[in-house]
Amino acid sequence: MAKIEKFEDLVIWQEARRLCQEVYQHTSKPPFSKDYNLKRQIESSSGSVMDNIAEGFERGGNREFIQFLGISRGSCAEVRSQLYRALDRAYITETQVEGMMNRAKKIAAGIVNLTSYLKESDRKGFKFEEAMVEYHRKS
Repeated sequence: MAKIEKFEDLVIWQEARRLCQEVYQHTSKPPFSKDYNLKRQIESSSGSVMDNIAEGFERGGNREFIQFLGISRGSCAEVRSQLYRALDRAYITETQVEGMMNRAKKIAAGIVNLTSYLKESDRKGFKFEEAMVEYHRKS
C-alpha cells in the first residue's frame, strides 16, 4: 500500500472529486440548471464530501479527521437524497442516477473503512508526530 502523504492521495477523496465533477456535468444542463435551489444544494453537498475529507486530513489528528469523515459521509447521503429529487423531477435518468448513487455508496463505504482504521490505530495523527520531533530537537 502506498504511503498517504496528502489528502489527494486518498482514494475516497479522488472518488469524491469524480462525484462532484459528475454532479456538475448534470446540473449545468437544462432543465436541471434552471432549478437553482436544487442545483445549488446538490453542488454544495457533493463539494462538501470532498472538502470535509481534505479538511479533516489536514487537521492532523485522528479524532478531528474522524469527525470530518462523519460529516463527509453525511454529505454523501445528502447527495443521494438530492439525486432522488432530481430523478423525480426528470432532470436526470435512472441510469445517470444509478452511476452517481454507486459512486456515493462506494465513497461512504470507504469512509466507514477509514474511520474504523483510524479508531483502531495506535497512531494519533501526524500533528502529534511533528510535535514529538520538534520536542526532541529542543531537548
